[in-house]
Amino acid sequence: MMRRRHKRLATTITVAVAIVAVAVTIATTGGNTSHDGSNTRADVTGKTSTTSTPASTTSTVPVGALPQTEAMPSATSPQFLTNMQALWSGITKNSAVLAQPAFFPEGAYLQVKTLPADAVDYQERLVGQYALDIGAAHSLLGSDAPTATFVSVIIPSGNVHWVTPNSCQNQIGYYEVGNARLVYNAGRATQSIGIASMISWRGQWYVVHFGAYNRTTDVGMVLDPEEGDGTSTPASLC
Repeated sequence: MMRRRHKRLATTITVAVAIVAVAVTIATTGGNTSHDGSNTRADVTGKTSTTSTPASTTSTVPVGALPQTEAMPSATSPQFLTNMQALWSGITKNSAVLAQPAFFPEGAYLQVKTLPADAVDYQERLVGQYALDIGAAHSLLGSDAPTATFVSVIIPSGNVHWVTPNSCQNQIGYYEVGNARLVYNAGRATQSIGIASMISWRGQWYVVHFGAYNRTTDVGMVLDPEEGDGTSTPASLC
């Protein structure tokens, strides 16, 4: 049975496998920050006070193979909502494969990084930890998993910033936001967990670190589980 109250800390949870069916409803709130520091606020209808046009992702070429842009990611675009549906489906079904569309594309990572073995780092560290964290979040749902429903993803506008090229072993810039909140209903209560880091590619947000940015052991982690929407603490990871 899932505990109704949680401490604000990164929690190590043993992965439990369950197959569930979930009706997914998304209402995204939050804000985006532009280069000049101004904010846009998204309401539950998907409208924003200013407009931005993310680069098209309908090409048959994998999005990770396309060049980066400086388009501000939208918290209400159809692609973002689809990606968050995939993330939630992966959590409820304990499947990193189902959650993969929400994760930063490998081709994009290879373009961004200047590591000696960036492909190995992507698969063994980032993808591996993502799978563990998906399992940990699934375990957190416990017996409420079959009836848990997605509510929203909150993008904290104050945490959005542009990471310049040639910093943090990156050769291409991107937007980054730390400590977004994934909100859901379980057992007649609203709960939420953190998303450690999301970064942009061609005007879309993707998860790159889910449960934790840094960890000392390869175990699944859940970031800051809280009742209600929770609080996005200030973060600038790179």
